[in-house]
Order: sequence, then structure tokens, then C-alpha cells
Amino acid sequence: MSFNHVVVWIDHQEAHIIRFDAEASENQIISTHSKHLHLHHKKGASGSGHAALDSGYLHAVITAIKDAKEILIIGPGSAKLELFKHANQHDPQVAKNILGVETVDHPSDAQVLAYGRKYFIKADNMLGDSKIKH
Repeated sequence: MSFNHVVVWIDHQEAHIIRFDAEASENQIISTHSKHLHLHHKKGASGSGHAALDSGYLHAVITAIKDAKEILIIGPGSAKLELFKHANQHDPQVAKNILGVETVDHPSDAQVLAYGRKYFIKADNMLGDSKIKH
């Protein structure tokens, strides 16, 4: 089945990818194989105190969403921004379909889907293309 909308909830351990339209949805989970380390941040040191995400993990997420027409990336920390930057650097065709990057804590997949539907109703209405029903 082909879905136009995708919402990706991502953190440093896994990405929940939900493809959906007005009637149906499909979920996929991609986990990283590397162990994410939290580096202790020392006063006056540059950087975020986090190790960079595994580029293979980011590439797997980008590959999974590359057919989407509209993409929303959400998550609790910096992983969502790293995914956005990775898309811009390595797959500009995917990057141009990313409509938003927003901070969202740790919702269930049902809550991620509801968040995505609400987001895309607003986005589609602004674009004059109402494909998702309220």
C-alpha cells in the first residue's frame, strides 16, 4: 500500500516510522546497532555531551522514508535534528519532503499516529490539499 504521509519518532536507540493516509496506517521500527554513549559534558567544553548517531542507522531511516511525499520528524532529543541534517547532506530529495521537525517526548505509536494526523491536517489545509479527514 502506498502512503503519502510519514511521521518518524526518533531517539538515539530506535526510530518508529508510521506511514498513513485517511483510512490506514503501517508501522516500522528501526533500531541502532551501536551503543549510544552519553558523554559527560564538562564546563567550558564544546559540544552537546552526546556521541554522534551511527550514520548507518540514519541512512536506514532515510531509506525507509524515501518514498513519502510529506514527512514529519519528531523526538525528544537531538536525534531528530541529526536525521534532518543527514537527509539534507546525503539525500536532498528526501530532505525537500520534510515539512517539520518537532520536539515530542516518548509517546506510544498510537499517540505518534494521532500527532501526525493532526499535524498533516493543518499542513494540508495550509497547502489547500485536504487529504486527511478530521
